[in-house]
Amino acid sequence: MRPIQGFDIDLTEVTIGSFRQFVDATGTVTLAERQNGGLVYAAGWQRQPGWTWATPFGVPAGDDEPAVHVTFDEAAAFCRWAGKRLPRASEWRLAAYTEMRPAAPPPFRQGRSYPYPTGDTPMGANCYQDCGATAAIDHRAVLRRGIGHAPAGRSKAGVNGLYDMAANVWEWVDTWADADRRDRRLTLGGSWWYGAAQMHRDHSAGKPPDMAVVYIGFRCAQDWP
Repeated sequence: MRPIQGFDIDLTEVTIGSFRQFVDATGTVTLAERQNGGLVYAAGWQRQPGWTWATPFGVPAGDDEPAVHVTFDEAAAFCRWAGKRLPRASEWRLAAYTEMRPAAPPPFRQGRSYPYPTGDTPMGANCYQDCGATAAIDHRAVLRRGIGHAPAGRSKAGVNGLYDMAANVWEWVDTWADADRRDRRLTLGGSWWYGAAQMHRDHSAGKPPDMAVVYIGFRCAQDWP
């Protein structure tokens, strides 16, 4: 984990291997599994039979890939099981966009805020088309858009030395998109399905907390003692 300011945050998105340990320990059966597959957007939301956290694109995936097809509540349950919690939006944004390391390697500088989690530009993230070369696993055969996610920690390290805060997969945070309506949870950071605009510090998106989607994952945070 990386210390930020009053809390630590995971260096990478939670992986399939870690989520499998949680499933084995708790007996959790995810909503996507119960519904015979999670969702992908292709001219509207479509359920894909067999697409789950273990088989995100319908085929077995590596333990180092991000765990997706996970609802907000399932993500929160994993973090509790691990002795952590989901980060709040304010914490996630601080970690993603403001460099806190006293001896940050170039080009990052302590105390400076950046427009993207990768720094001044979106280059090096696993986003759709406008972020340069990535380490994405090619699933174009089953997708109408994009390539797919990259293994956790394989893309360029960004602000605070964190991986994939920019794109790869959206990340659930413990903040309502609308505090009055309380029907959608924020997801931050963008994903492989979207371009650089969704990675920008001013952007966010809301999703119903019971959605299990191919491009939404999460990471955990932990309060300082």
